[in-house]
Amino acid sequence: MPAGTLRATYISANPVQAFVDLKTGDVRGPAADLTRELAKRLGVPFRIAGAQGVAGVLNSLKNGEADIGFVAYDVVRARDVDFSQTYSLAQNTYAVPENSPLRSVADIDRVGVRIGVAEGDAGDLFLTRNLKHAEIKRNPGGNIDVGLRQMSAGEIAAYAANRQRLAEVVAKTPGFRLLADNFFGVEQAIAVKKGNAALLAAVEQFLDGARASGLVKSAIERAGLVGVDVAPKAAR
Repeated sequence: MPAGTLRATYISANPVQAFVDLKTGDVRGPAADLTRELAKRLGVPFRIAGAQGVAGVLNSLKNGEADIGFVAYDVVRARDVDFSQTYSLAQNTYAVPENSPLRSVADIDRVGVRIGVAEGDAGDLFLTRNLKHAEIKRNPGGNIDVGLRQMSAGEIAAYAANRQRLAEVVAKTPGFRLLADNFFGVEQAIAVKKGNAALLAAVEQFLDGARASGLVKSAIERAGLVGVDVAPKAAR
């Protein structure tokens, strides 16, 4: 259990988890709301900070710099940290040029189609396991603007990411659109340091209540997120 302060990290570039309010400097979003409420249940203050990508969150847990980390579940990552149940599903889709012949996810996995994705992202892990014909071009920085430039240059035909992030970028960048359907619902979860059974049990009990009370749903709605659903309780 946390000693004194509940320290949380999230992926700073992923608004599905949390984001910094430019007016107040406060961290907002589901990760912030859940951390605040969990800390209240545990009777301790909290601190939440963004980390650089998935690796930043995982390292903060492994190095003891954070007690909980908001990061998508993946079987590969579960070798390094212990995951809670899934609390939300962040739908992933593709952005394509406005005049692209690609209309749905079913059009993507074809010979000669190259797609971009953030390297090491949950979408990358899923597509690596599931695509049979399309070629993946990984973006080490995960910057969607890079993906848009690659599409404009004809280097890739589509860019994969969560619908929320893509919607934000495409809304201010003419010439691109999102596919109407999704290829994957990324399991947003809370991770703890490997072997921290007591804290994981507390997080599990908390998430049960947060789902039942509507806290997860209201946190998603307050953040104005697109393509993010409350995850049903399910055994992993």
